Amino acid sequence: MHTLEAIIAAMIMVGIIIFAVQATSLTPLTSSTANAHIEAQLQSMGQDMLNTLSYSSYGEDSQLKEDIENWDGNEYVWNGSAYQIFDSENETLQNSSLADVLLMVAVPRGIAHNVHFGWVDENGILRDRRYIYNGEPSDNAVIISKKVLLSDNDIGNTSIFYANTTIPDADEVTDFYNVVDVRMTLWRM
Repeated sequence: MHTLEAIIAAMIMVGIIIFAVQATSLTPLTSSTANAHIEAQLQSMGQDMLNTLSYSSYGEDSQLKEDIENWDGNEYVWNGSAYQIFDSENETLQNSSLADVLLMVAVPRGIAHNVHFGWVDENGILRDRRYIYNGEPSDNAVIISKKVLLSDNDIGNTSIFYANTTIPDADEVTDFYNVVDVRMTLWRM
């Protein structure tokens, strides 16, 4: 009788273990050491992209700064082959070093990405607009940012720049225009 009781108890314990293992879903996006490693790689890759774009030779603007200066205020979305204006299928993002780097590095690896430009408005409130939008990020997304200093000389016609981007001149007395925070969000699809 004791042997039968021990066998039944062992079968119950094995059944509980099997049930517990099958009830726990392990997916590629489940937090784990491997996932932390992927997030670290995305963080490093994104920081390298922004550092490369923010480098400039003496007397020249960086490619990242030029992208901000040339921004027309539109939001661009990835359509599978190019970045197009959110409301128009015919107009695509042209002459953007940031878009070119994302096309070379992130797109072939299946890495989704969003890019936002942030700044402080006239009332001291932090504002934010999308530059490139590729969907809502997953829980495992990483955010990398780089600040870019703009001056009135960089912008040229400040009223046209403000009308397009809504980035205001923070100090109209000096040559300082504003600081733009370029935030890139990367995640695996």
